[in-house]
Amino acid sequence: MDKILVVDDEKGVCHSFKKILGRHGYDVITANNGIEAVEKTGKESPTLVIMDVTMPKMDGLETLQRLKSLYPDLTVIMMTAYSTSDRAISAMKYGAYDYLTKPFDNAELISLVEKAIMDTKMSIPVTFDEMEEERGDRIIGKSPVMLDIFKKIGQVAESDITVILRGATGTGKELIARAIYHHSKRINKPFLPVNCAAIPEALLESELFGHEKGAFTGADNKKTGKFEQCDTGTMFLDEIGDMPIQLQAKLLRVLQDGCFQRLGGKELIKTDVRIIAATNKDLEALKDSGEFRDDLYWRLNVVSINLPPLSERKNDIDYLVQYFMRKFNRELGKDIKGISPELLKEFYGYQWPGNVRELQSVIQRGMILCQKDVLSVEDCESLSQISLTEVNVRDIEKTLSDVAGELLQRGGAGIYKEAVSTFERLLIKEALRMTKNNQAMTARMLGISRNTLKAKIDKD
Repeated sequence: MDKILVVDDEKGVCHSFKKILGRHGYDVITANNGIEAVEKTGKESPTLVIMDVTMPKMDGLETLQRLKSLYPDLTVIMMTAYSTSDRAISAMKYGAYDYLTKPFDNAELISLVEKAIMDTKMSIPVTFDEMEEERGDRIIGKSPVMLDIFKKIGQVAESDITVILRGATGTGKELIARAIYHHSKRINKPFLPVNCAAIPEALLESELFGHEKGAFTGADNKKTGKFEQCDTGTMFLDEIGDMPIQLQAKLLRVLQDGCFQRLGGKELIKTDVRIIAATNKDLEALKDSGEFRDDLYWRLNVVSINLPPLSERKNDIDYLVQYFMRKFNRELGKDIKGISPELLKEFYGYQWPGNVRELQSVIQRGMILCQKDVLSVEDCESLSQISLTEVNVRDIEKTLSDVAGELLQRGGAGIYKEAVSTFERLLIKEALRMTKNNQAMTARMLGISRNTLKAKIDKD
């Protein structure tokens, strides 16, 4: 029987926990303050500690630090009546497993307790029961490098300081940006992500700064740009290294003076926007080659957070696998219980060039195909076959390039529509084959609605 220590200065709360957790087969002991909690942990060796933040004599965060210094592997869940970034980030910074915001319902409590105890005892094969439904995406990681990132988020979130996130594609830069935003004083203001590489160069200036009517051919109306829309909020400039050099001067002025002009306009517009930027490029090399402004570099590079590739944080793979399997169990309506030891071994041995995003894709595809209650090597095939390495990408690009060349030589007014329609039809056909004609799963795999899929199938 797993032993749980509940620490709260309210005896009624301790009694309620003892009753609720006891009904689920846990041996519950209690303490009414931090000093008593440290003593009982030494004597009773609990599997899990659930502790309030606000207590007399020694508060929860101080007790947490003391417990983790004495028992580094101890799993601690913090409770707070205030859902504040300070307490959440501080709790994670000091080594808490997770935290609960009061009031919470019994199902939420039991789910988190089950998850915490399972993670504490994690062994191969990894199996798990149904757990809590996370709201939105979460940053998953308990490796030292990720804990350092959590600390840095806590240090920079509440200021308006400019932050630049560095890391390879798929390491989670936007998630970190959103975490900084959610723990900032601008949480109730807009958050606008802008991918500088995804917007054509000719349109990027208009997207960011807006334009006046008649500013260029096709500008039939005045347009409000992102900086006006995001006033008092936070803007996430992804792929900042791809921003055209001529726009960098305009961005610099916003960072320096908080003002800009619309394209084709004369009015000076004031704006108050916090910038979080991200790149997977070597900005120092771009700066040295003249492709990135030196003054903008120093304006952006106030605080830098480096996100490690998954190959450098493999201890987090277990947690990531569980998280993604819970996520896709919900989304796909499945009940896959765990992962086979053989597949987990392959995960640990693989280098993950696509990082966390690739792991997510592998698990999603495997769960779509999985017909049993354990995800296996057969479901995910060989990682070397399903991963898009640079060589794979070059091969695919060459094949598509050859096909495109052949089609263009053939010519014809409708060649573009014909090519797109043919490729779309082949994608749908292959997806249906992989999912054994399950239209719901096929739609999820392709990222379209079931009605859209049905319409395209009926059309053919």
